[in-house]
Amino acid sequence: MKHQNIALELLKKILNDEIKNRARINLVKSRKLLEMLEAAIKRYQNNLLTTAQIIEELIKIAKEIKEADKEGERLGLRTDEVAFYNALEVNDSAVQVLGDEKLKEIAREIADKVKKNATIDWTIRESARAKLMVIVKRTLTKYGYPPDKQQKAIDTVLKQAELLADYFTGL
Repeated sequence: MKHQNIALELLKKILNDEIKNRARINLVKSRKLLEMLEAAIKRYQNNLLTTAQIIEELIKIAKEIKEADKEGERLGLRTDEVAFYNALEVNDSAVQVLGDEKLKEIAREIADKVKKNATIDWTIRESARAKLMVIVKRTLTKYGYPPDKQQKAIDTVLKQAELLADYFTGL
C-alpha cells in the first residue's frame, strides 16, 4: 500500500467517530473500545508496531465495534437495555452470583424505569437524580445484586442513565 499513513489516520478518525457515536448511548462499551484504540495508538507511537501492524489492530477494533453492535441481538435486549447490562456486568462477582439471565432482567427493569422517569431537567434537579438513585438501588437490592460492589454499580448505572435520559428526551 502506497499511502499507509493516510490510511492509518483515516481509519483512526473513523473509529474514533464511531466510538463517540456509541458513547452517547453505551458508556461502558464505548470506554472499553476507546481504551483499546488508545492502547493500540500508543503502541504505534512508541514504535512497538509498524504501520501495517497498527492498521491490522485498527481493523480488529472495527470488528470489535461490529460485534458490540450485535450484542443486543445475541442477548435478546434492546440497545438501551444492553447499555445497562454492560454497566451491571462490570462487577465480576455480580456476574458469578446472579448469572446472565438475572442481569438481563435487572437491565430490562432499570431501562424501563429510567425511560419512565426521564425528564428534560432531571440531570439538573437533585430531587430527580435522588429519585433515580433510589429506583436503581431498590432494583439492585430486589434482585440480590452483591452489596460489596453495589455502590460502584449504582454510580455506573446512574452515569449510564444520564446518557440515556438525554437520549430518551431527545436532547
